Amino acid sequence: MALSPEEIERYARHIVLRDVGGPGQAKLGAARVLVIGAGGLGSPLLQYLAAAGIGTLGILDDDTVSLSNLQRQVLHGTPDLRRPKVESARDAVRRLNPHVAVAAHPMRLTQENAREIVVGYDVVADGSDNFETRYAVSDACFHEGRPLVTAALGQFDASLTTIRAHERGPDGRPNPTYRCLFPDRPPPGSVPTCAEAGILGALAGIMGAMMALEVIREIVGFGEGLVGRLLMVDALSMRFETLRYGWDETNPLSGMGAP
Repeated sequence: MALSPEEIERYARHIVLRDVGGPGQAKLGAARVLVIGAGGLGSPLLQYLAAAGIGTLGILDDDTVSLSNLQRQVLHGTPDLRRPKVESARDAVRRLNPHVAVAAHPMRLTQENAREIVVGYDVVADGSDNFETRYAVSDACFHEGRPLVTAALGQFDASLTTIRAHERGPDGRPNPTYRCLFPDRPPPGSVPTCAEAGILGALAGIMGAMMALEVIREIVGFGEGLVGRLLMVDALSMRFETLRYGWDETNPLSGMGAP
Protein backbone atom coordinates (compact mmCIF):
# COMPACT_ATOMS: atom_id res chain seq x y z
CA MET A 1 0.00 0.00 0.00
CA ALA A 2 1.60 3.25 -1.15
CA LEU A 3 1.52 6.21 1.23
CA SER A 4 0.54 9.65 -0.06
CA PRO A 5 2.88 12.62 0.54
CA GLU A 6 0.50 13.83 3.28
CA GLU A 7 0.58 10.42 4.99
CA ILE A 8 4.38 10.27 4.74
CA GLU A 9 4.56 13.58 6.60
CA ARG A 10 1.85 12.59 9.11
CA TYR A 11 3.56 9.31 10.01
CA ALA A 12 7.16 10.51 9.60
CA ARG A 13 8.14 9.70 13.19
CA HIS A 14 6.96 6.12 12.70
CA ILE A 15 8.62 5.74 9.34
CA VAL A 16 12.05 6.68 10.66
CA LEU A 17 11.83 3.99 13.34
CA ARG A 18 13.93 1.02 12.23
CA ASP A 19 11.39 -1.51 13.57
CA VAL A 20 8.42 0.17 11.88
CA GLY A 21 9.48 2.03 8.74
CA GLY A 22 7.43 2.35 5.59
CA PRO A 23 6.47 -1.36 5.47
CA GLY A 24 5.28 -1.28 9.08
CA GLN A 25 3.25 1.87 8.49
CA ALA A 26 1.70 0.23 5.44
CA LYS A 27 0.67 -2.73 7.62
CA LEU A 28 -1.01 -0.34 10.04
CA GLY A 29 -2.84 1.30 7.17
CA ALA A 30 -4.11 -2.04 5.92
CA ALA A 31 -5.22 -3.30 9.34
CA ARG A 32 -8.73 -3.57 10.72
CA VAL A 33 -8.96 -3.27 14.51
CA LEU A 34 -12.08 -3.73 16.62
CA VAL A 35 -12.21 -1.74 19.88
CA ILE A 36 -14.78 -2.95 22.37
CA GLY A 37 -15.83 -0.11 24.63
CA ALA A 38 -15.40 3.60 23.95
CA GLY A 39 -14.97 4.44 27.63
CA GLY A 40 -12.04 4.82 30.00
CA LEU A 41 -9.74 2.39 28.21
CA GLY A 42 -11.23 2.78 24.75
CA SER A 43 -10.82 6.56 24.67
CA PRO A 44 -7.01 6.76 24.73
CA LEU A 45 -6.79 3.48 22.84
CA LEU A 46 -8.84 4.84 19.96
CA GLN A 47 -6.94 8.13 19.94
CA TYR A 48 -3.55 6.48 19.63
CA LEU A 49 -4.71 3.91 17.08
CA ALA A 50 -6.25 6.66 14.97
CA ALA A 51 -3.10 8.76 15.24
CA ALA A 52 -1.03 5.72 14.25
CA GLY A 53 -2.97 5.38 11.01
CA ILE A 54 -4.90 2.15 11.50
CA GLY A 55 -6.84 1.64 8.28
CA THR A 56 -10.22 0.76 9.81
CA LEU A 57 -11.33 1.13 13.41
CA GLY A 58 -14.43 -0.69 14.55
CA ILE A 59 -16.00 0.89 17.64
CA LEU A 60 -18.47 -1.18 19.66
CA ASP A 61 -20.42 0.33 22.55
CA ASP A 62 -24.10 0.49 23.52
CA ASP A 63 -23.85 3.37 26.02
CA THR A 64 -24.34 7.13 25.88
CA VAL A 65 -22.01 9.83 27.20
CA SER A 66 -22.78 10.95 30.76
CA LEU A 67 -21.19 13.70 32.84
CA SER A 68 -19.49 11.24 35.19
CA ASN A 69 -17.69 9.68 32.19
CA LEU A 70 -15.72 12.80 31.39
CA GLN A 71 -13.31 12.43 34.33
CA ARG A 72 -11.53 9.67 32.39
CA GLN A 73 -13.18 9.14 29.00
CA VAL A 74 -11.16 11.79 27.22
CA LEU A 75 -12.41 10.99 23.73
CA HIS A 76 -15.70 12.71 24.62
CA GLY A 77 -16.43 16.27 25.70
CA THR A 78 -19.18 18.21 27.42
CA PRO A 79 -21.01 18.91 24.13
CA ASP A 80 -21.30 15.12 23.64
CA LEU A 81 -23.46 14.53 26.72
CA ARG A 82 -26.30 12.06 26.02
CA ARG A 83 -24.88 11.22 22.58
CA PRO A 84 -24.22 7.54 21.77
CA LYS A 85 -20.56 6.90 22.54
CA VAL A 86 -19.97 5.27 19.16
CA GLU A 87 -21.09 8.47 17.42
CA SER A 88 -19.02 10.75 19.64
CA ALA A 89 -15.99 8.46 19.25
CA ARG A 90 -16.44 8.24 15.48
CA ASP A 91 -16.45 12.02 15.16
CA ALA A 92 -13.39 12.37 17.40
CA VAL A 93 -11.44 9.82 15.34
CA ARG A 94 -12.35 11.58 12.12
CA ARG A 95 -11.18 14.94 13.52
CA LEU A 96 -7.90 13.38 14.55
CA ASN A 97 -7.18 11.48 11.33
CA PRO A 98 -9.42 11.64 8.25
CA HIS A 99 -7.47 8.78 6.66
CA VAL A 100 -8.96 6.29 9.15
CA ALA A 101 -12.24 4.59 8.27
CA VAL A 102 -14.65 4.03 11.16
CA ALA A 103 -17.23 1.28 11.52
CA ALA A 104 -19.70 1.97 14.34
CA HIS A 105 -21.33 -0.92 16.20
CA PRO A 106 -23.93 0.60 18.56
CA MET A 107 -24.64 -2.62 20.44
CA ARG A 108 -23.56 -4.85 23.28
CA LEU A 109 -21.28 -7.76 22.44
CA THR A 110 -22.73 -11.13 23.53
CA GLN A 111 -22.00 -14.82 23.10
CA GLU A 112 -24.62 -14.82 20.34
CA ASN A 113 -23.21 -12.02 18.15
CA ALA A 114 -19.51 -11.98 19.07
CA ARG A 115 -18.15 -14.28 16.38
CA GLU A 116 -19.90 -12.59 13.47
CA ILE A 117 -18.49 -9.22 14.58
CA VAL A 118 -14.96 -10.37 15.48
CA VAL A 119 -14.41 -12.22 12.20
CA GLY A 120 -14.44 -8.94 10.29
CA TYR A 121 -11.28 -7.65 12.00
CA ASP A 122 -7.58 -8.53 12.19
CA VAL A 123 -7.02 -7.64 15.86
CA VAL A 124 -9.46 -7.12 18.72
CA ALA A 125 -8.86 -4.83 21.72
CA ASP A 126 -11.20 -5.32 24.66
CA GLY A 127 -11.70 -2.39 27.00
CA SER A 128 -15.03 -3.57 28.41
CA ASP A 129 -15.90 -3.32 32.08
CA ASN A 130 -17.58 -6.66 32.78
CA PHE A 131 -16.64 -10.33 32.78
CA GLU A 132 -19.59 -11.41 30.63
CA THR A 133 -18.25 -9.38 27.69
CA ARG A 134 -14.65 -10.41 28.34
CA TYR A 135 -15.49 -14.10 28.16
CA ALA A 136 -17.67 -13.60 25.08
CA VAL A 137 -15.01 -11.73 23.12
CA SER A 138 -12.15 -13.99 24.18
CA ASP A 139 -14.10 -17.11 23.17
CA ALA A 140 -14.97 -15.52 19.82
CA CYS A 141 -11.35 -14.58 19.17
CA PHE A 142 -10.28 -18.16 19.86
CA HIS A 143 -12.84 -19.63 17.47
CA GLU A 144 -12.19 -17.07 14.73
CA GLY A 145 -8.39 -17.10 15.10
CA ARG A 146 -7.95 -13.45 16.05
CA PRO A 147 -5.38 -11.98 18.48
CA LEU A 148 -6.91 -10.24 21.47
CA VAL A 149 -5.44 -7.42 23.56
CA THR A 150 -7.38 -7.14 26.82
CA ALA A 151 -7.05 -4.90 29.87
CA ALA A 152 -8.93 -4.34 33.11
CA LEU A 153 -9.00 -1.48 35.62
CA GLY A 154 -9.42 -1.36 39.37
CA GLN A 155 -9.38 1.68 41.64
CA PHE A 156 -5.59 2.14 41.62
CA ASP A 157 -4.54 -1.04 39.83
CA ALA A 158 -4.79 -2.47 36.35
CA SER A 159 -3.73 -5.41 34.21
CA LEU A 160 -2.98 -6.04 30.54
CA THR A 161 -2.28 -9.13 28.44
CA THR A 162 -2.42 -10.38 24.85
CA ILE A 163 -4.15 -13.62 23.91
CA ARG A 164 -3.24 -15.66 20.83
CA ALA A 165 -5.00 -18.83 21.95
CA HIS A 166 -5.54 -20.05 18.39
CA GLU A 167 -1.77 -20.56 17.99
CA ARG A 168 0.98 -22.60 19.62
CA GLY A 169 4.06 -21.30 21.37
CA PRO A 170 7.70 -22.04 20.49
CA ASP A 171 7.56 -25.15 22.71
CA GLY A 172 4.71 -26.61 20.67
CA ARG A 173 2.17 -26.26 23.46
CA PRO A 174 -1.01 -24.27 22.84
CA ASN A 175 -0.90 -20.66 23.87
CA PRO A 176 -3.07 -19.93 26.91
CA THR A 177 -6.66 -18.79 26.56
CA TYR A 178 -8.35 -16.10 28.63
CA ARG A 179 -10.03 -18.94 30.50
CA CYS A 180 -6.60 -20.33 31.42
CA LEU A 181 -5.92 -17.05 33.19
CA PHE A 182 -9.40 -16.55 34.66
CA PRO A 183 -11.16 -19.96 34.69
CA ASP A 184 -14.29 -18.77 36.49
CA ARG A 185 -16.32 -15.60 36.68
CA PRO A 186 -16.25 -13.96 40.10
CA PRO A 187 -19.48 -14.37 42.09
CA PRO A 188 -22.13 -11.73 41.35
CA GLY A 189 -21.58 -8.65 43.47
CA SER A 190 -18.05 -9.60 44.52
CA VAL A 191 -16.41 -7.07 42.20
CA PRO A 192 -17.68 -3.50 42.77
CA THR A 193 -18.59 -1.44 39.74
CA CYS A 194 -16.71 1.68 38.75
CA ALA A 195 -19.58 3.80 40.09
CA GLU A 196 -19.37 2.02 43.46
CA ALA A 197 -15.60 1.88 43.92
CA GLY A 198 -14.31 4.79 41.84
CA ILE A 199 -11.34 4.84 39.50
CA LEU A 200 -8.33 7.05 38.92
CA GLY A 201 -8.84 8.74 35.57
CA ALA A 202 -5.18 9.02 34.60
CA LEU A 203 -4.71 5.27 35.15
CA ALA A 204 -7.25 4.60 32.40
CA GLY A 205 -5.17 6.81 30.11
CA ILE A 206 -1.97 4.91 30.88
CA MET A 207 -3.54 1.52 30.26
CA GLY A 208 -5.41 2.57 27.12
CA ALA A 209 -2.15 3.87 25.64
CA MET A 210 -0.42 0.61 26.56
CA MET A 211 -3.20 -1.33 24.86
CA ALA A 212 -2.58 0.73 21.71
CA LEU A 213 1.11 -0.10 21.91
CA GLU A 214 0.31 -3.82 22.11
CA VAL A 215 -2.10 -3.61 19.16
CA ILE A 216 0.48 -1.76 17.05
CA ARG A 217 3.14 -4.30 18.03
CA GLU A 218 0.85 -7.17 17.06
CA ILE A 219 0.24 -5.65 13.63
CA VAL A 220 3.80 -4.56 12.80
CA GLY A 221 5.53 -7.48 14.53
CA PHE A 222 8.33 -5.91 16.56
CA GLY A 223 9.52 -6.70 20.08
CA GLU A 224 8.24 -9.18 22.65
CA GLY A 225 4.53 -8.95 23.31
CA LEU A 226 2.41 -10.04 26.26
CA VAL A 227 1.31 -13.48 25.09
CA GLY A 228 1.48 -15.67 28.19
CA ARG A 229 2.38 -12.68 30.36
CA LEU A 230 0.09 -10.56 32.53
CA LEU A 231 1.32 -7.01 33.11
CA MET A 232 0.11 -5.67 36.47
CA VAL A 233 0.22 -1.99 37.38
CA ASP A 234 -0.02 -0.60 40.91
CA ALA A 235 -0.58 3.14 40.67
CA LEU A 236 -0.30 3.68 44.43
CA SER A 237 3.33 2.57 44.52
CA MET A 238 3.98 3.10 40.79
CA ARG A 239 5.09 -0.50 40.37
CA PHE A 240 4.93 -2.54 37.17
CA GLU A 241 5.22 -6.32 37.45
CA THR A 242 4.82 -9.15 34.95
CA LEU A 243 3.40 -12.55 35.83
CA ARG A 244 3.83 -15.48 33.45
CA TYR A 245 0.90 -17.84 32.91
CA GLY A 246 0.45 -20.87 30.69
CA TRP A 247 -1.98 -23.17 28.98
CA ASP A 248 -4.37 -25.02 31.28
CA GLU A 249 -5.14 -28.45 29.88
CA THR A 250 -8.56 -28.36 31.57
CA ASN A 251 -9.73 -25.17 29.86
CA PRO A 252 -12.93 -25.70 27.82
CA LEU A 253 -11.68 -24.14 24.57
CA SER A 254 -8.34 -25.82 23.80
CA GLY A 255 -7.95 -28.21 26.74
CA MET A 256 -7.61 -31.96 26.57
CA GLY A 257 -11.35 -32.45 26.79
CA ALA A 258 -12.32 -29.69 24.34
CA PRO A 259 -14.49 -30.67 21.37
